[in-house]
Amino acid sequence: MLIFTAWLIAASGTLGALFFSDIMGIAPCTLCWYQRIFMFPLAIFLPLALFPLDTKVVRYALPLALIGLGFAVFHWFLQLGLISPSASPCAQGSSCSEVEAEWFGFLTIPLMSVCAFALISISLFATSIQGKK
Repeated sequence: MLIFTAWLIAASGTLGALFFSDIMGIAPCTLCWYQRIFMFPLAIFLPLALFPLDTKVVRYALPLALIGLGFAVFHWFLQLGLISPSASPCAQGSSCSEVEAEWFGFLTIPLMSVCAFALISISLFATSIQGKK
């Protein structure tokens, strides 16, 4: 059930990223691309581990989720101004520190990415703990 939950979040994140870029026309910045690199494989790995159930997928999926979480937190902090814009890896194209979309006055794309990677990591970590019992 936890792997399914993690896959559902990863699939939603993948479809959301594609929706923002391909339907809404928001060009992904460099940090968005790095987050996609770590989110998109999760949408593929996790359902493969469901039939038959293979909790060993946590070995591969949890590092992807944690590294993606690191990029997402960095991106979110950059947009909040907690990290200097000079630390931004964006050299051309969309700016990593610019807020392109915001809902409810606080919900930005990097914050949604932080939430998605955090929930996936928690689900996978819980799966790992369940597997050890």
